[in-house]
Amino acid sequence: MFEIHVICDPDDTEQVTAALGGAFATGAVRQYATRDGKRERLYLTADLRAERWPTAEEAYALAPSIISEVGWTAGTAADKPFGKGLGREFWLRKAALLDRIALGDESERVRSDAAEMATAAARRLLDTDDATVICDPRAYVRQQYERWLKQK
Repeated sequence: MFEIHVICDPDDTEQVTAALGGAFATGAVRQYATRDGKRERLYLTADLRAERWPTAEEAYALAPSIISEVGWTAGTAADKPFGKGLGREFWLRKAALLDRIALGDESERVRSDAAEMATAAARRLLDTDDATVICDPRAYVRQQYERWLKQK
């Protein structure tokens, strides 16, 4: 937890408070006039927001069917020009596809193999993003996939 002190124009107080509330988990704002009475002093305690990790149901609620994603992934890999890398979208969608397959498999042996492949694909996405995430790599895939779908 830390303390934030801001001096701003009185007309900007609400906007500044809202922006800080969007960036941090904030406590109550204490507001005082500056000595000259022309500006406002804002004091508030804040903490870093906890990272949101959606459930698989939340992340994949709007996802295309698994069959559709298999087709897209295979087609994209097959159509890749020689010597050119596959972009982030490919690795994200592939990791999400494998995660969904791993979540849906019935047998224990198949689930274990699918889970290993899903984790390996998730780690590939982490490498692509150059992300330092201290969590389950598949949780990172779900978070990024949900964000990607909402931006599409």
